[in-house]
Amino acid sequence: MPKRDFLAISDFSRAELIELFNLADRMKRGMYRDRPLEGKTLAMIFGKTSTRTRVSFEVGAFQLGGHALFLSSRELQLGRGEPIRDTARVLSGYVDGIMIRTYQHTEVEELARYSTVPVINGLTDLLHPCQVLADIFTLREEFGSWEGKVVAWIGDGNNMANSWIEAAGIFGFELRLACPEGYEPNHAIFERNAARTRLSITELPEEAAAGAHVVTTDVWASMGHEEAAESRRHAFLGYAVDDALMATARPDAIFLHCLPAHRGEEVSATVLEGPRSRVWPEAENRLHIQKALMTMLMSGNHRDQDTGDGRSSPLAAHRPSTGHD
Repeated sequence: MPKRDFLAISDFSRAELIELFNLADRMKRGMYRDRPLEGKTLAMIFGKTSTRTRVSFEVGAFQLGGHALFLSSRELQLGRGEPIRDTARVLSGYVDGIMIRTYQHTEVEELARYSTVPVINGLTDLLHPCQVLADIFTLREEFGSWEGKVVAWIGDGNNMANSWIEAAGIFGFELRLACPEGYEPNHAIFERNAARTRLSITELPEEAAAGAHVVTTDVWASMGHEEAAESRRHAFLGYAVDDALMATARPDAIFLHCLPAHRGEEVSATVLEGPRSRVWPEAENRLHIQKALMTMLMSGNHRDQDTGDGRSSPLAAHRPSTGHD
C-alpha cells in the first residue's frame, strides 16, 4: 500500500482529522493502551533546534512502543552537501518514519518525494501543522467544538498563521488575522482557503480580537529572523496581547501561544500566566496529537482494541486525500 505523509494540515481530510482528534483524546485519557510502534523507529531530523518538538515526538514514540532517533542536520551528511533525496532513500531502508524540522518547505517536500516511509513536517518556515493541530485540539477541549468559533491571530503572518488558515479552511471556523503591513501570511494559502470559510486580515489587533473565542500569537522574530529582531520589534509595536486586548474578546475567551514566549513583547506576563491562558495544556497536547499522528501513519492500522469498537482508520487504507470533503 502507498505510504502517506503529513506535510500540511490539508494533506488530511476533515474526517481524517476528526478521527485523529478522537484518537488523541483516547490516548490523553488513558483509554488507548496499544503499542502500535513496537519494533519501529522514527528518525527525527533537526535543522532547527527544539524543545517541544523533540521531547514530544521522542516521548510519544517511546510510549507507543517504538524508538525515536535524534539526527542533527549538522551531524548528518546533509551538513556536508549530501542531497536530501539521497538521505531520504538511505533512511527509508533503516527506519519506519521520518520527522523533519527545518527551514525551507521545499526540503520537506523533496524528502517526502524520495522517501518510501511516512514523512511528518515538524516545522518549516512555511507551515507548522503539528502545532496548530494541538491548538485546535485544545480549542475543542475548551469549547467542545470549533463550530461557530472565532479565532484571532495577532502578529506575524508566519508559518503558524499559514497553518491556522489551512485549519480554518478545513474546519470552517472564522479566522481574523491582525498583521502589520508587509508581514501578511502567504497569499496563495490565504486565497485558497478564503472561499471555504470567513478569513480576514486587518492591521488593527482590536478589530481581530473583538468577540473572539480564541486569541493567539507567536514571537515577533521566529528562528532564522534573529538578525531582524530590532526592526521587527519596531514593526510590531501595538501588536502585543495584553489584558486590554483580551478584554475586547469574549469573556470566556482563551489565549494560546506555541512557545517559546517573550513576556513583555508579543504577550504580557499577566496574560501568559493568567486565568485565560491555556498555553501549558496546549503544549502538552503536542504529545497526544503526535502520538495519534504516528499511529495513523506508521502502524498502518490504529484499531482501538481497548474500546472493542472494531473500527479501522480510514488512513489504514492509505487512500489519497485532497484535503477537501
